[in-house]
Amino acid sequence: MTLALTTAGESHGPALVAVVTGLPAGLELDRAAIDADLARRQKGYGRSPRQRIETDRVEVLAGLRHGRTLGTPLALVVRNRDHENWAWGMSPWPPEGDPSGKGKEPVTLPRPGHADLAGALKYGLADVRDALERASARHTAVLVAAGAIAKALLREIGIAVDSEVLGEGLERRIDEARAERDTVGGVVEVRARGVPPGLGSYATKEERLDARLAATLMGTQAVKGVEIGDGFALAETRGSKAHDEMTRDERGYHRETNRAGGIEAGVSNGEEIVVRLAMKPLPTLMRPLRSADLETGEAGEALVERSDVAAVEALAVVAEACVAWELGRAAREKFGGDALGDFVAAHRAYLERIPWSPR
Repeated sequence: MTLALTTAGESHGPALVAVVTGLPAGLELDRAAIDADLARRQKGYGRSPRQRIETDRVEVLAGLRHGRTLGTPLALVVRNRDHENWAWGMSPWPPEGDPSGKGKEPVTLPRPGHADLAGALKYGLADVRDALERASARHTAVLVAAGAIAKALLREIGIAVDSEVLGEGLERRIDEARAERDTVGGVVEVRARGVPPGLGSYATKEERLDARLAATLMGTQAVKGVEIGDGFALAETRGSKAHDEMTRDERGYHRETNRAGGIEAGVSNGEEIVVRLAMKPLPTLMRPLRSADLETGEAGEALVERSDVAAVEALAVVAEACVAWELGRAAREKFGGDALGDFVAAHRAYLERIPWSPR
């Protein structure tokens, strides 16, 4: 038994959709809590005017009755309210009438740092918009909705996931970059408390919890680096100072330090899980970089489209959702159960078997 997530949708298409499978029956979902996470994703210093156009709300088309999951596929929708301005340019079917609104002109000048050129070459595209619409970070809205559902599942077994932006002076950096029509990145940290030892596995690469967390975060737009625990700093540390010594009391095994970030050999070890990720500056610039036309090969300037100056605070919300999703997936694999009560009972029985309790 595991969770699975399939998403679809383009940045300026009609909607973003997701299908979640593997949820136990009987999990109570709070629409206001999901919408609150969607609203958090839209906030943050340096966001673009689009966040004032979109007011993201989750809709459920299947798999939920009276707020409780049915154990069947859960279908989610987040509408793109800005689509009305792109109705001709992003029409799913061949549009009728004269070209109008946004997106009616083909994009042939790819942006450095985006999926534009690689996507056009890979799929044989003449119009870069056919690549950039899906590559856009807009589709993380539906990932946040799925992550909110995973957080609801994790709460049933006492696991909480939070995030924050690291470093000082972000607003000052954003103001300076905005004045120069530039962009900035930053570093985000995600922490998960209450995770018992034993999630994940060292048996295969695909089952390693650290590898799964790294993959979901590196798979998020603009993320260029991930570390767990002390990460890269451990490369400069001797072994005697790099690892977390163990103690045991009546509550079980514990560590005084957590340099491993709560994961050893691909398996959670009972300590707080700590993950950090580095976000590059966004590649859509109001002062565009040099490019070359896909059709003519002539030099030009890359596409200029509405963009954030920074989205680091938004990334924190997305990263939180991604970590919650992978922990929820690992918990489903560990504890199973078609009904929520079965899932919770298996977790309780496991904690009774091992020498560990949350601090």
